[in-house]
Amino acid sequence: MTAEPRFARLPRRAETTTLLFVDMQRIWIDDATGYYHDRLHGGVLHNQQSLLRAARGAGVQVMHTIIESLTSDGRDRSMDHKLSDIHVPRGHPSGAIIDSLAPVENEIVLPKTSSGLFNSTPADYVLRNLGTTHLVVCGVITDQCVDMAARDAADRGYLVTVVDDACATYTPERHAAAIRTLGGYADILDTAAAIEHLFHLPPAKKTL
Repeated sequence: MTAEPRFARLPRRAETTTLLFVDMQRIWIDDATGYYHDRLHGGVLHNQQSLLRAARGAGVQVMHTIIESLTSDGRDRSMDHKLSDIHVPRGHPSGAIIDSLAPVENEIVLPKTSSGLFNSTPADYVLRNLGTTHLVVCGVITDQCVDMAARDAADRGYLVTVVDDACATYTPERHAAAIRTLGGYADILDTAAAIEHLFHLPPAKKTL
């Protein structure tokens, strides 16, 4: 973390903070194996649930992004997803967000067909309409879709925090390398610190 945390550079309020879950879908979670499975079930999923409860309790915006085509045959997918054979048909059960993080009414879900949230969704438009200044990011995969969401958000002027212990990838080395690099774009906090600094926030005072 820098001497002055990025999140401290603008006033923080619940209504200007958004918690973003990246690709927490059944297709990427249900069949997890090895280190990735152990990291998810050894703490990441629990930490994400803690973040979600704290955000909802504070009145923080909650946003989910998922990999899902706009069509059943995936003809709208990015070239990268076509070449990589990544396809989640529109509305397919495997693309659903896992039950423990399932969105409630009025939480925004943005389907994407690229690694980068900002490349294939109206995320920037939506976040600006919400008045978001502080973006808190967690999810999978740390060094792929999480990484791109955080970097692209930083380039667009958001104050980004990545929650280290609420992200997962396939090896400890990949995770550690991604977090080191992301420190150049975002504050890196654990779940407890993110809740303390970013979710224990009062709403703006209403004026008569």
